[in-house]
Amino acid sequence: MIIVGLTGSIGMGKSTVAKMFAEEGAPGFDSDAAVHALYAPGGAAVAPVEAAFPGVTKDGAIDREALSKRVVGNEAAIKQLEAIVHPLVRAAQMQFLQDNREAGAAVVILDIPLLFEGNGAKYVDKTVVVSAPADVQRTRVLARPGMSPEKFEAILARQMPDAEKRARADFVIDTGADFETTRSQVRGVLDALREQI
Repeated sequence: MIIVGLTGSIGMGKSTVAKMFAEEGAPGFDSDAAVHALYAPGGAAVAPVEAAFPGVTKDGAIDREALSKRVVGNEAAIKQLEAIVHPLVRAAQMQFLQDNREAGAAVVILDIPLLFEGNGAKYVDKTVVVSAPADVQRTRVLARPGMSPEKFEAILARQMPDAEKRARADFVIDTGADFETTRSQVRGVLDALREQI
């Protein structure tokens, strides 16, 4: 089974590409979705995050807005939060890999937003970077509810530059064109991967 790390900066179309991979027969693990589950009522991160940052829970779940106010711009707090959440996400990821290995999957996708910034690349066989022209990225991100140019710049500052990600990737999927062009690139990557099995 080939494990692919899928990444891309904010607004590049990573979620869309992950969905296309799944539709083409490569199951995916979404790290962001795993965090949402960990923060939900009964989630494994709720108690330890509340203990570290008192007052960030509401109705038995992590209030993401309250947590964001506590950690954004505070590197020590971000590191403390990551030390709690990352091992829990990794455990969920390992379960996903085991389940798919047992099911006989040929290729699986790990959707990891900070694949290169963290140490996620060492856990995968191949890397795919989702990219788009900077103006397309900016337009997409600023169209999101609650997003401001300042918030966008702060997020970008924490992410590795797109050009560097592209240089480190085994494959690059450009989402600057239409969906069918993107889908044909996804199929091309899968064909290339399946030839290596």
